[in-house]
Amino acid sequence: MKKSLKKKSWMVTEGDSRAPNRAMLRAVGFKDEDFEKPMVGIASTWSEITPCNAHINLLAEKTKQGVKMAGGVAQIFGTITVSDGISMGHEGMKYSLVSREVIADSIELVSSAQRFDALIALGGCDKNMPGALMAMARLNIPSIFIYGGTILPGNYENKDVDIVSIFEAVGALSAGKISREQFKGIECNACPGAGSCGGMYTANTMASAIEALGMSLPGSASHSAITQDKSMDCLKAGEAIVPLLEKEITPKKIMTKKAFENAITLVMALGGSTNAVLHLLAMARTIGVDLELEDFNRIGRRSPHLADLKPSGKYVMNDLNLVGGITGVLKMLFKSGLLHGDCLTVTGKTMEENLKEVPDLKAHQEIVRDCSHPLHPSGPLVILKGNLAPEGAVAKISGLDNISMTGPAKIYNSEEETLKAILADKIKKGDMVIVRYEGPKGGPGMREMLAVTSSLIGKGLGKEVGLITDGRFSGGTHGLVVGHVAPEAQVGGPIAIVKNGDLITIDVGKKELKVHLSKKEMGQRLKKFKAPPLKCQKGVLYKFAKDVSSSSLGAVTIWK
Repeated sequence: MKKSLKKKSWMVTEGDSRAPNRAMLRAVGFKDEDFEKPMVGIASTWSEITPCNAHINLLAEKTKQGVKMAGGVAQIFGTITVSDGISMGHEGMKYSLVSREVIADSIELVSSAQRFDALIALGGCDKNMPGALMAMARLNIPSIFIYGGTILPGNYENKDVDIVSIFEAVGALSAGKISREQFKGIECNACPGAGSCGGMYTANTMASAIEALGMSLPGSASHSAITQDKSMDCLKAGEAIVPLLEKEITPKKIMTKKAFENAITLVMALGGSTNAVLHLLAMARTIGVDLELEDFNRIGRRSPHLADLKPSGKYVMNDLNLVGGITGVLKMLFKSGLLHGDCLTVTGKTMEENLKEVPDLKAHQEIVRDCSHPLHPSGPLVILKGNLAPEGAVAKISGLDNISMTGPAKIYNSEEETLKAILADKIKKGDMVIVRYEGPKGGPGMREMLAVTSSLIGKGLGKEVGLITDGRFSGGTHGLVVGHVAPEAQVGGPIAIVKNGDLITIDVGKKELKVHLSKKEMGQRLKKFKAPPLKCQKGVLYKFAKDVSSSSLGAVTIWK
């Protein structure tokens, strides 16, 4: 192996003065010949705390084998994960978005300290993926991301069930729509094994976006977790990293503005999670790409919604994989003139070259429509602005017949208050529920509101009530919901001065979110506003709240 590939690791292995370094590396398995090879870090998010990541240790070992076959030497190191599903609905969710920053920091830290020449990262749960990509952007060494893969659906009473099924069952049980026996049956069958949540929720959305971005190998986004295909993804990624070193292909050459546009186009076609907006903004800002909220509206106007996937549709990622997967969807979008084919990818080839031999999606299937017969002619993720969200807010309209609503505000200053009101039947048809002080600073941590939105669905109010928050939504959320309202309440955004009974309008067609107050009245209320103390005054949540940017900038902590 050419020593020229040891762009950084030569500092660790070369010369008499580095004999102590080599001695330590010998203790973990290095031989004489390994010191001549490029060193590849494999960032593993393995953890027993979530099914999304419970198998990633096995995938990391397979990846290490691939690196060895290609002539490199790999070292596996760990980083954290937080289970969004388990932390959902309580104080633990405050830490979820924070984990994205910790993951990015830790991968950057280890890779820089050990002087790795290249990096492969494996992720499963939601924040692993953007965290890994942000680290790759900072390091700018040849890098590949591997998705741990989707879970297979569970089955109960001859119906497929998943994690969102049990969240929605909480509301259904409260409303008397299901028995306690059915409730327990859904709970026991929702998650049958390893892998990330099966619908087009945040994990599958981000895996798909990263493949469209060019940072993972073709096909890997849609392969299920416990399959031979997923093992081969890892082996191939290990083999592919050394050619990237030889060709000096780094993330900055791949993660361009056009590549981000490809990722957004795919997310729109799939009906992906609102979290994609936050994470793509964060990744773009980290790599130095000028991506703005308005880019999502611009691309969304020309990007049809094609895939009938959960949460608003019928199918899951495994179903999509059976009819051609993410590569099939990308090929259809490219043939329709909706993708930039000249974007470089981790194969060393362009997107167009990658798609050349990809089979078309299977005909006569209902999972993904063709571009001439979309579910909706434009994308389901829409950026709203107005006097309630001057910097912007994010709505998702897939599965909705009514995308405009005006109603009286019902104000709650936390997720817990809101959930208690829903379960106590205090929310009625036509209400505009506002959940504030749940933003990046105010939460802190910008909690997802899956417990709240799922309970509304379970109560039968999903299409009858509007919900607006400066927090986030799970990828499993659907209904007339608007999140990421910016500026947030904690910093004096207009959402902080809305009162019970004020009329609120969500108009997705006009891309508007407003409170029916005069400029004079709003000005008077804003003058009286005093920011409450940060809820956390120590520890990691305080550090995050002190440093974090607006959600309109991706809610990143390194942003200046």
